[in-house]
Amino acid sequence: MHIGIDVGGTHTDAVLISDDDIVASTKALTSADIVTGVAKALSTVLTDGAVSGTQVDAIMIGTTQFTNAVVERRELSEVAAIRIGLPSGEGLPPMVDWPADIKAAVGNHAYMMKGGYLYDNWPLAQFDEAEINDVLHDIKRKGLTNISIASAFSPMNPEPELFLAEKVKEVIPKARITLSHNIGRLGLLERENASILNTALLDFADRVVDAFGLAIKKLGIHCPVFISQNDGTLMNASYVKKFPALTFASGPTNSLRGAFKLSGVANAIVVDIGGTTSDIGVLQNGFPRESSAIVDIGGIRTNFRMPDINAIGLGGGSIVATDGLHIGPQSVGHRLVTDGLVFGGDTLTATDLIVAAGGPDIGDKTKLNHLSKEVIENGIKTINQMLDRGIDMMKLNSGPVPVILVGGGAVLVSGDLKSASQVLRPKHAEVANAIGASIAKISGESEKMVSYQNISREEAIEQVKQEAFSRAIAAGASKASLEMVDIEETAIPYMDGASTKLRIKVMGDVQALASTIHNKVEEASS
Repeated sequence: MHIGIDVGGTHTDAVLISDDDIVASTKALTSADIVTGVAKALSTVLTDGAVSGTQVDAIMIGTTQFTNAVVERRELSEVAAIRIGLPSGEGLPPMVDWPADIKAAVGNHAYMMKGGYLYDNWPLAQFDEAEINDVLHDIKRKGLTNISIASAFSPMNPEPELFLAEKVKEVIPKARITLSHNIGRLGLLERENASILNTALLDFADRVVDAFGLAIKKLGIHCPVFISQNDGTLMNASYVKKFPALTFASGPTNSLRGAFKLSGVANAIVVDIGGTTSDIGVLQNGFPRESSAIVDIGGIRTNFRMPDINAIGLGGGSIVATDGLHIGPQSVGHRLVTDGLVFGGDTLTATDLIVAAGGPDIGDKTKLNHLSKEVIENGIKTINQMLDRGIDMMKLNSGPVPVILVGGGAVLVSGDLKSASQVLRPKHAEVANAIGASIAKISGESEKMVSYQNISREEAIEQVKQEAFSRAIAAGASKASLEMVDIEETAIPYMDGASTKLRIKVMGDVQALASTIHNKVEEASS
């Protein structure tokens, strides 16, 4: 028995699942302090499901806390960003293209030093001990304890980062360090950016994870807590404290996974309509299609593994301007229940239009009697056109595809969509994101540049796979359940030695649930 929670900007959703059955669900407005809303959602599903906290084996949470911190430039710690790689890259120092406000928020403490390797393991330069000492003592003098270390081509050879991390600990014993090879892919600037962002969130991650844990314990629940990652999988609470940036975009990912669970359709386009936006993504074999482009987080280029999402400004709280009938992107958000016309407010929203058109029985429909038939019909037409355009942008060809509607705002869609071969509205679609969090597995990924002239393909794959296994186990996966789910080999032209970029992803069950199931099987057998 486990609980899935998704904390969105407007709503906090929760579901209680026993084996494969949804026992109870709830959808409530997100509280200002987040944790109060989580505790309330937990209490509601436990009460509705007539279950005590001691019966829960695991809790899975999807949260936008860390994404919002970056976007809003809050809760960020100052970071000492060290790059190993001189003389290469001197003209583009760390954070070179960052927006001024977030650069100021993390302190703009950038350092560059000699060292590192090229893609073929050829040394760029030797470490300079005097240079290292100067840098570390300057960081200590400034009182900085959050330190990001990035080295050229460290996914192939992490030794420079590991070596410098040990030096840091000697000078600054309480240092909290992010090594870029643990969080990003090939591409120094984007990997370095990801590492700096992660380091800036470390202190905030402690507070968020501890707060979640406190809220859960107050309800008498004593079980492992897992947080959703960008790729639709999970990591345990201790792992989140080390890598909070891996939670970016977990919300839309959970919705896609939940849509697959509820509909049983593994290949489709999913439209998750919330209070402010509609997130449109693609399901491929039951998992979100990953973006192949550089991902922008709060104006910063990163190379995280992220779902390919098209977000449009259309939601249940989207404000409707009758002059020219323009809908969104401005939204009343969680104030919909007070500001919307149907709830007695004075703002015309997309929800008002769908209720006036004979949609769901929400609020007081008599508050909408003054709306003209033309405004209502054109409004519904505009909503469908906005979604059709968004869906068409995510297709690989012009043909219609199955579309799964989820989220509390899915009621905005009346009838069919021209871009869809069929429109699916599964039961419990309003809490699909929480369901997606609850069914997620744990993954690990590793990426290396290898030469098949120096090592056989089989040996290279095994080495990279074992590293991915280690990362998945550290994140809370059951070792016995791990399997390789994706392998990507990209030949690198114009490089000696038949160089190939090899990326492997593995996936397995949550250790806590796997152990519980194993114990129950043994009890039944005996």
